[in-house]
Amino acid sequence: MTDAAPHIVEETGSTADLHRFFRGLIVSGRLGAGERLPTVRQAAADFGVAPGTVQKAYRSLENDGLIVTRVGSGTRVAPGVAVLPADLTRQLRALVDAAVAEGVAVETLADVLRVMWGDARTP
Repeated sequence: MTDAAPHIVEETGSTADLHRFFRGLIVSGRLGAGERLPTVRQAAADFGVAPGTVQKAYRSLENDGLIVTRVGSGTRVAPGVAVLPADLTRQLRALVDAAVAEGVAVETLADVLRVMWGDARTP
């Protein structure tokens, strides 16, 4: 997992936060097909949440087809998961780095992206 992991969900420690965090790692390609996720206990300790919260997030990710859980082999990224194109991921990385350098809060950047997304989808 990344050093930033606990900071991503410290706001609410919700199942949705964990789902978004792991989904982001998977669709960005930072966790590839077959890679193992932390155990429920380990993730709970890393994020400072109850194991049940992690279990719910993992179940949601599994329902979305992003991960698979097998008794004895743990929880892994599902094969064939669609990831963002590498060029787009690089552009997003540059955007995030610039926003951080300018002191832009993640919530502000997310709000702006949502507006721009809506603009791009409007004919």
